[in-house]
Amino acid sequence: MHASTGRKVRPIVYFVGLTAALAGLLFGLDVGVISGAQQFIQKEFQIPDWTVESIVSALLWGAVFGTLISGFFSSHFGRRKTILISALIFIVGSLLCSVANSADILIGARFILGIAVGVASFTAPLYLSEISPQKVRGAMISMYQLMITIGILIAFVSDAWLASYATYGGETGGHWRIMLGIIALPAAIMFVGVLFLPESPRWLFMKGRKNDATAVFTRLELDENEIMTEVLEIEESLRIKQTGVHMFFQNPNFRRAIFLGMGLQVIQQLTGINVVMYYAPHIFKIAGFITTAEQMWGTVIVGLTNVLATFIAIAFVDRLGRKPIMYAGFVVMGLSMLSVGYFFKSDIEAHPELGYPAIFALLMFIVGFAMSAGPIIWILCSEIYPNSGRDLGITFSTSTNWFVNAIVGQTFLTLLNTLGNGNTFLMYGGLNALFILFFLLYVPETKGVSLERIEALLLSGVPLRKIGHDRVYSHAT
Repeated sequence: MHASTGRKVRPIVYFVGLTAALAGLLFGLDVGVISGAQQFIQKEFQIPDWTVESIVSALLWGAVFGTLISGFFSSHFGRRKTILISALIFIVGSLLCSVANSADILIGARFILGIAVGVASFTAPLYLSEISPQKVRGAMISMYQLMITIGILIAFVSDAWLASYATYGGETGGHWRIMLGIIALPAAIMFVGVLFLPESPRWLFMKGRKNDATAVFTRLELDENEIMTEVLEIEESLRIKQTGVHMFFQNPNFRRAIFLGMGLQVIQQLTGINVVMYYAPHIFKIAGFITTAEQMWGTVIVGLTNVLATFIAIAFVDRLGRKPIMYAGFVVMGLSMLSVGYFFKSDIEAHPELGYPAIFALLMFIVGFAMSAGPIIWILCSEIYPNSGRDLGITFSTSTNWFVNAIVGQTFLTLLNTLGNGNTFLMYGGLNALFILFFLLYVPETKGVSLERIEALLLSGVPLRKIGHDRVYSHAT
């Protein structure tokens, strides 16, 4: 949306953003809760490690499927209704997890939850990008990432409480069911809240509902000049009548954006973030923290660091821009992972004091990710696609995220056993250094630029790294 008038953003905009971002809270709860619950699930069902891995990864593969169907749902039924559908799936999947009486049923329930996560991770950032004023668009989408980190933190706290309870002889048989089932409550709250949200005005325009779209702008308290500017920009962008699929096969400039979005999501996952999120207790064990309670409360510190560092992105992403923060993040993440690798290659058993700087470096990695790649990759992937192809573009990029996420989650322990603890982290540190080069060559700066301007520059054929410039380039630029 246009923001040339300099007027303050209205409270209704933040209400819309916060309510839609609740999808991120559910996302974070589902991702985080299994980290601590898995050992108690394994004990109750008496299952081998490979079955535990299947329970963990079922959500990730469900998310891949959920992402692939999200483009159809959000295009045909609208962004708002698709978020409502994801809330219902969250409720069903959570309740099924809480009553699962076998590992197979739990795997199926986790897959259903994954569908909800995939749908939410596709639709919520898309909705936020299309309804937010451009001067706070980055912060609004970062709010979604913040809610993910809060959800993960809440899950880690519940994991730690359960572990401490078990340490002092408490009966934990039913508590993991509560942990998995309680997610139905915030899902129901989100469902009710989204009932009161407006539909995306850009989606309404794509469906020929100009009057309804204009009514949304009025509801968001835009003045007449702002509304006129929005209408003109959206109508101009929709003069291209191709659908996303037609654009993919017929428009090479659109394909460039598709491949850029997929590359960005591969980068986010190969930073190594979900190695930490899924296996934090195991990493703390490597660092010399022996008891389960120590490992779980250490994981809580990871979650808290993740939440607090996300505020850095929210505060600066629309001031400093996307790329400067990403460069700083890659430097911090790369150096931190290299440091963790160095300490883990040392003999921590003989020198247990090295465990503390290793964990400090791990926490610095979390800071680097949470302030940069965590929110900003989602921001960029919601901005770089044309209106007519945004559903398909985000389908490709988000499904890529979950596919690589699943691979990372299923290979970490294998990498530790083959490469060794230290070399595995050194590898991830080196990857973060390479990602700086990718951003230098291909990634645009989109701060303060309307989605329609980004679209016009993309389809005119200018280099990808320049499609965020708020001025016109010739085709030969």
